[in-house]
Parts: sequence; structure tokens; C-alpha cells
Amino acid sequence: MKKKRVVVTGMGLVSCFGSDIDHFYNQLLTGNRKYYDKAISCLEWLEKNRAPGFRNYCWGKHFNYASRGGRYAKLEPITVWTSIIGLVFIDAYEQLKEEKYLEIAVSICDWILEVPRTNTNKGTCIGYTTRNSYCTIHNQSMIAAAMLAKTARYSENSDYLELANSAMAFSCNSQLTTGGWYYGENHNTHWIDNFHSGYNLDALKCYIEYSNDNTFVSNLEKGFEFYRANFFDRNGRPKYYHNRMYPIDIQCASQAIDTLAKFSDQDESSLGLALKVADWTIKNMQDKKGYFYYRRYPIIKNRTPMIHWGQATMFKALSMLVQLMK
Repeated sequence: MKKKRVVVTGMGLVSCFGSDIDHFYNQLLTGNRKYYDKAISCLEWLEKNRAPGFRNYCWGKHFNYASRGGRYAKLEPITVWTSIIGLVFIDAYEQLKEEKYLEIAVSICDWILEVPRTNTNKGTCIGYTTRNSYCTIHNQSMIAAAMLAKTARYSENSDYLELANSAMAFSCNSQLTTGGWYYGENHNTHWIDNFHSGYNLDALKCYIEYSNDNTFVSNLEKGFEFYRANFFDRNGRPKYYHNRMYPIDIQCASQAIDTLAKFSDQDESSLGLALKVADWTIKNMQDKKGYFYYRRYPIIKNRTPMIHWGQATMFKALSMLVQLMK
């Protein structure tokens, strides 16, 4: 019998219930045992399907991959995926109080410490992969910093906080005067897009909350103001770039709902905008069968039901909205 191939193409716990343990935990409150069992089985799958050949826990894609950001080999560990999967395990520790999840989170942070870094007079950028000797891309470095800060709350490892602070310093010192971030500092990465901006904001918010370091609060506020003002039209339609609408990508929609919902504790009006984005997305990018389309262009639609890129992330985002509206 031919074995089925399971593909990790994105962040965290990739399942029909979303991509972090918080939402699984909220499902546990229904009293339905199957949600708990599903959450644990996903964590166990991630434990068993780590990247081979590394002492510490890390993950990559299960196929060769190429994008404008570069080429990545099958199973090559990638900082962004490893860090956000790491956030799942530290969430699991917080919710379920099982020490093995903290041990895995610590292992992931130890792997992050070994990833090559680019040291500058602005701070440190944590590399995208273990072979990136020079990297100025922001999102994976900021998410790794969030992972380090969150785990340091429980492990009390000062090395984690030191690197997290330096990584956030690099990105916050590189923030544009408008409040936005380029994808990276190299001239060929000077675009500003919706979902990577959302990743940056979520990571910076997490870092501040877990490190108790308020150095970058003004950067967070300025970044969120730019995000709200530049990535949505008046109907809630999410733009891909800060200065251009198309393509309308389902990841822009799901990440926007997620980020706006997370910031509703600081800006009450952001919840209303999250609802507008959700309403527009459901009306314009959800198929009658229930799944969400990958992309919309001015004339055509790409109706491919991407599992991580559209379904899991939208489920996660919508479940957060439902939780906040209760």
C-alpha cells in the first residue's frame, strides 16, 4: 500500500481546528473529548516529524520549495516554522501543565540560538535557515524573538531574553517612519505586505507581554496604526500590499482577522474591523462547499483549497472572533 504523504506548509499546528493550542483548549471547554484527543495527536505528530539530523527540535517543509525569498530543500529547518510550532508547544505547556512540552520548547530555543545571525549596529537579525550567514528579513527573526521571550518566562534562561531583545531592536530600529516594515532590508526585499506585517506585530506584542520590556511599545503602536490605515478598504477587503490591492490572498484575510482580534484589547475599534474583514472574506472568498479560495485577481479566482494557507488559518481566525464575541 502506498503511504500517504503529510505536508507541513505553514505555521504551528496545522489542522481543521486552527494552528495553536489556545483554540484547541477553548474547544475542550465544550466537554467534547474528541477535541482534546485531536489536539494531543497533533502535538504527538509534530514530535515525531521533526527535521532529522539535528540535536534539537526543529522543522521544515516536507518537499523542495522555491519562492522569491529563495530555495529550500525538503526537511531543511526553517526558523519561521520552527518558531511558531514552538509557540504551540509553549502554549500547550501553559494550558496543559505537562513538563514535556516545556522541554520541547526549550530545545527549540536552543536550536534558535544556533541559527546564524546577522549582527549590525541596529541589533541582530536571526537567520531564516541554518545556512543563511547573512539575512535581514524581519518576520522570522521577530517570531523567533517572541518564542525566546515566551519560553524565558518559564525557563529563566537569560540567553533567550538577550537574543530576543537584540532581534527586536534590529527590527524596531529598521521600522520605517510611516510605521511599516519592509519584508527585509536588502534592496530586493523592499516591499510591504499585509500578512508579514501581521506576523511582525503579533510577534512584537508577544515579546512585550512576556519579557515585560516596554522599550518597543511606541514601535508597536506606530506599526499597528500603519497596519490599520493601509491594508484594508472601507468594506473590509484586505489588500496584499500597503499600496496595491491585488492579489487578494486568503492568508492576508486570515492573518488580518487574527491580528486585529489580538489587538482588540488595546484598540476596541479593531474588533469591528476584524468583523468587516471576516464578513467580506466569507461573502467573496468562501465556496458554497465551505472551503476558502486561495486568491482573487481582478478577473479570475484561484479556487484551490489550500489546507494551511486558507482553511486552517481561516478556521483559527474565525474561532478567535467567535471567542471574543461571546
